[in-house]
Amino acid sequence: MSELIEALNQLEKEKDIDKEVIMEAIEASLVAACKRDFGKADNVKVSIDRETGDMVVLAEKEVVEEVLDPALEISLAKAQAINPGYNLGDIVNIEITPKNFGRIAAQHARSVIVQKIKEEERKVIFNHFHCKEKDIVTGVVQRYIGDNISISLDDKTDALLTKNEQVKGEVFKPTERIKLYIIEVKDTNKGPRILVSRTHPELVKRLFEKEVSEVHDGTVEIKSIAREAGSRTKIAVWSNNEDVDPVGACVGVNGARVNAIVNDLKGEKIDIINWSEDPEVLIENALSPSKVISVSVNEEEKTARVVVPDYQLSLAIGKEGQNARLAARLTGFKIDIKSESQAEEEAEQMEDISVAEENVSEEFINFDENDMEDIALDEE
Repeated sequence: MSELIEALNQLEKEKDIDKEVIMEAIEASLVAACKRDFGKADNVKVSIDRETGDMVVLAEKEVVEEVLDPALEISLAKAQAINPGYNLGDIVNIEITPKNFGRIAAQHARSVIVQKIKEEERKVIFNHFHCKEKDIVTGVVQRYIGDNISISLDDKTDALLTKNEQVKGEVFKPTERIKLYIIEVKDTNKGPRILVSRTHPELVKRLFEKEVSEVHDGTVEIKSIAREAGSRTKIAVWSNNEDVDPVGACVGVNGARVNAIVNDLKGEKIDIINWSEDPEVLIENALSPSKVISVSVNEEEKTARVVVPDYQLSLAIGKEGQNARLAARLTGFKIDIKSESQAEEEAEQMEDISVAEENVSEEFINFDENDMEDIALDEE
């Protein structure tokens, strides 16, 4: 069995699998085999010599005066014949290695080693991709499995792009390389299960971190992001260096940086705006490319009223309300958008209501004590 020791030493060196862990696993496997094949009792154990690899089956027997169960007990006389130092209550290991045990041992050792290698490889893969959780990877499209897509991340690892995480309208060809966001890595009996996404807002953020060095090193921060995957994304950026324009850094020379990200996202539009601590300024920026006349906010209720030029109303709201919807998500405010003429009309209505209320108040004020006396006389 010296070949076993050599194999385990090589395995420990190449795959960093602890030799002692495999030894203990082989011993446990052989104990189970002995009980199954030879009907041995629960006091049986298997010992492997760590130097030579020789294996023996031992029965642990208690030293007693009168033996009632030969499988579990040994007389004091027999025990002391083995070693005079044994006393009552001691445990004696008696070798009971069956015939043909070498063949059985070899089979089980091989099986355990193969299993441990698989477990270790799964562990290595899990640890590798678990570290990449919430990050992006490049995958190769393998095939469609129903509505889901199997993605190869490397020679041994596949990920699953489920229907819910696919961008509506995106169609991929086999062997096509795509960028993906790792949502979760689960450790299962069949190996790591890696779930990826093309719709997650963090995919866009991570792409900017990879493409824009100022974002990667923290000079420019992505403060907020709102995305409708496959259609449009808005991001708000801030610079920690007054000499660095955050929007310009993200756009790049002639739009090179943002265009590279747009290509990774199959043509998805990206609006990049300046972040501001002032919610009025932030909301105005978020409604870009529309021009804004005024913004009034209620920070407690997280609501905002925005007035835009009449000819900019449809642009501010966007197709099917998309621009306003993304701006609301980006800023965290519920935004009510009015055209300039609508705002003026509402202001006139409010003014008319105010005048009417003032007139009513004056009538009550002029309704003095003399009027009360006249009413009293009329009633008499």
